Amino acid sequence: MTAERIVIVGADAAGMSAAHHALRVARGSERELAVTVLDKGRHTSYSACGIPYWLAGDVGSGDDLVARTAEEHRAAGIDLRLGAEVTGVDLAGRTVSTAQEEVAFDQLVIASGAHPIVPAWALDAGGTPYERVGAVHTLDDGAAWLDRFEAAEPGAHVVIVGGGYVGIEVAEAALRRGFGVTVLTRSRVMSSLEPEMSDRIALALADACVEVVLDAEVTGFDLDDDGRVAGVHWTGGSRPCDLVVLALGVLPSTEFLAGSGIPVGPKGALRPDARGRVTERVWSAGDCCDYVRRIIGDRVYRPLGTHANKLGRALGENLAGGRRTFDGILETAITRFAGGGEYVEIARTGLSRADAEAAAFDPVSVVTEGTTTSGYFPGAEPLALWVMADRVTRRLLGVQVVGGHGAGKRIDAAAAVLWAGGSVDDLAWMDLSYAPPFSSAWEVLQIAARRVAERI
Repeated sequence: MTAERIVIVGADAAGMSAAHHALRVARGSERELAVTVLDKGRHTSYSACGIPYWLAGDVGSGDDLVARTAEEHRAAGIDLRLGAEVTGVDLAGRTVSTAQEEVAFDQLVIASGAHPIVPAWALDAGGTPYERVGAVHTLDDGAAWLDRFEAAEPGAHVVIVGGGYVGIEVAEAALRRGFGVTVLTRSRVMSSLEPEMSDRIALALADACVEVVLDAEVTGFDLDDDGRVAGVHWTGGSRPCDLVVLALGVLPSTEFLAGSGIPVGPKGALRPDARGRVTERVWSAGDCCDYVRRIIGDRVYRPLGTHANKLGRALGENLAGGRRTFDGILETAITRFAGGGEYVEIARTGLSRADAEAAAFDPVSVVTEGTTTSGYFPGAEPLALWVMADRVTRRLLGVQVVGGHGAGKRIDAAAAVLWAGGSVDDLAWMDLSYAPPFSSAWEVLQIAARRVAERI
């Protein structure tokens, strides 16, 4: 039997999940697969989400972030080729091109991930970021930032451009290393949250002595005599600094598909179906894709490792003849900020108010305050919950949490109700656990849901 040739572009979460699961499922059938994985980098199967905690000192080394080494992948029967950047795809000829060779395929999986947004003002005349400026995206980025942090003088100042997940996490790392920290954001801190929740995060940052500048658009840098960044300018202000972290988000790494005939969305993201298929012989998963939002059925670009692993695994099973589907996303996400004596957990799931209104819902929302344990229990910390439901159908639409230790993972109970298409009443009355060290007898999440139900 001739083995079916599977070529996968990208050797991180989605690509390697697909590769391993395809081979695993094929072993239990009569199919024979030959899997080749091409990646332009030097590393594979690592947790990019763990890099800020490596910088903070919570993780001992970059090696600790690697789930499987290249040798482990190869031992599993995968032909893994690192340093192999794909430059083009010929669908008619069923080949992909690298600088070294052409590789033939029967089925092509694009799991090429994403690259950080680096604006023109961050680049020197040669098109590379100024010294002491960069993103936090890959293991190599992490190692470079660790070197910069360790070489910095005591009292150095770090400016972080971007107030989203990575910006908040790197702010924690810089603060815990003793640096001064400024966060510049074009709108609000954690702008994916409602303003009344975002404001609480900005206050926690300020209480930790982080300078937070809202509605700040960076316009340029001051350079020292050696061409290194020494200050940053934005609309309405400026300040001296020693290091600048770019945390402005990412875009799909799909430029190599130009002229291939493989369709992409407005931002360059591929649009696989629930099985991972893009066209007859092309599949995709990971941060190079957009995803269907389960509540309203539209497509959005939300690059998260959870999505990459799930669709990658489903895709791999389908390459071996399965019928597995990944049935959309809820945009569930969580992070924390822990620095300067402050600690806050941040989580969200479902729609924002603006999304709900755009989808023709009639949203009703309430912010409820409570504590992470029974109020009388030692260590009780404050938390706030924003809960939104539709006035007509009572369907739960979105939940957001900002609070102390133990607050954030409450979001998973809300996500379970959203996944099932449940109502705000389902959340208010479902059977959740209780003991004083963990919650009040009426779990605060359920109190929040009940208040929305009563408002309706």
